Amino acid sequence: MTKAEIVSEIAKSTGIDRANVLTTVEKFMEVVKDSMINGENVYLRGFGSFIIKTRSAKTARNISANTTIMIPEHKIPAFKPAKSFAEEVRK
Repeated sequence: MTKAEIVSEIAKSTGIDRANVLTTVEKFMEVVKDSMINGENVYLRGFGSFIIKTRSAKTARNISANTTIMIPEHKIPAFKPAKSFAEEVRK
């Protein structure tokens, strides 16, 4: 499902103007992104958590140059679904 499809579905089910729904959805994504950039996790009860995971430093190989490189520790965004949400998807 794309963002446009999500906006259309919300607009259709709530009767709210599509432009207002689009603005709200985009603002929601912006707030989540800004919070994570600032190092904060975002928790939505019953849905899931947008969390920041830390990947440890590791050694990797550059096959084309046949060299070893060091990948430093870094952070990545992740989503962890709520237990009830994950159970519903598994059905």
